[in-house]
Amino acid sequence: MSWNLITDEWRFKLLAFGLAALMLGAVAFSQNPPTSKPLTVPLTYPNVPSNLILINPPTKINVTVSGLGDAVAAVTPNNVGATADASHATPGTAVKLVVSAVATDRRVIVQNPPPIVVTIDTRQVKDLPVQVIARAAPGWSINQSKTMALCPPKTSPCTVRFDGPASWETNLTASVTIGGQVQAGTIDSPNQPVQLQNSNGLLDLSSAGGITTSPTANIDPVSVSVHVEAAPGSTSSTVPLVDAAPSHPPPPCYRVTGITINPVTVVISGDPVSLGKVQRIPLPPVDLSGHTSDWTVQVAIPYPAGVSGGDVANATVHYSISQNPNVTSCP
Repeated sequence: MSWNLITDEWRFKLLAFGLAALMLGAVAFSQNPPTSKPLTVPLTYPNVPSNLILINPPTKINVTVSGLGDAVAAVTPNNVGATADASHATPGTAVKLVVSAVATDRRVIVQNPPPIVVTIDTRQVKDLPVQVIARAAPGWSINQSKTMALCPPKTSPCTVRFDGPASWETNLTASVTIGGQVQAGTIDSPNQPVQLQNSNGLLDLSSAGGITTSPTANIDPVSVSVHVEAAPGSTSSTVPLVDAAPSHPPPPCYRVTGITINPVTVVISGDPVSLGKVQRIPLPPVDLSGHTSDWTVQVAIPYPAGVSGGDVANATVHYSISQNPNVTSCP
């Protein structure tokens, strides 16, 4: 073949080749056009500093993926990952974090969503003694000095270690409740779940608790062994204190968001018949009509007739009060 046959009128031949390529591309795009679609994908926080913890951060975020139709159609939330950058964050209630998203299929492009706003707290560790709450049957009494929570193989009373937001540690306590009435000399019960309570009430760290953190707040251990000793024929029992409904609620637009009582339980003494009738002691109602913020009050413990509470005459009740976000028109 002569080289002249190739080089003659090369401009026309190059133009013809370009037009053919464009036509081929147009046909290909008509069968597989560019497109996009929204997806809700998991959101993670891989670089939170060790001294910080995020409270209730979003775990999913909306993104948009684009590319050729067949590639976009194959993309699922499992193929896209989104991360929020907390590496330079500081504690606060409205901290802005930049979000980056990427797909495992490099044929598609993920549009980064806007920054998110999260609450960030200081991460703090606190050791908590575990209180055992046990109620004696009529004619029995709990030996408080020998009733304890144990962390085998240790034989001394143990503590649990809470690792989570510092703001959750206000009046934070750990306890184990023995169900029913104790009417045996010795009870050893393994694997009893530890319950946490703070100024806002019971603190549920499970996924069902409704509040999540990143990293996950936890206690160690989550369960303990309980040793209870009781004696027959004695005249004392341990019962919990419970709050009563306020005589007057907070002003309009405000509500009670948490109640903490200290002490949680009291030891009562009396004859077995009277003790058997007391399962709990309700505290007197208080007037909250003049309070729009947290308030602490001491109330006298109303011991029932026939029983006494030793040296514990008063209980401290802390009410957490805040504005009701569901009420829009407030004076």
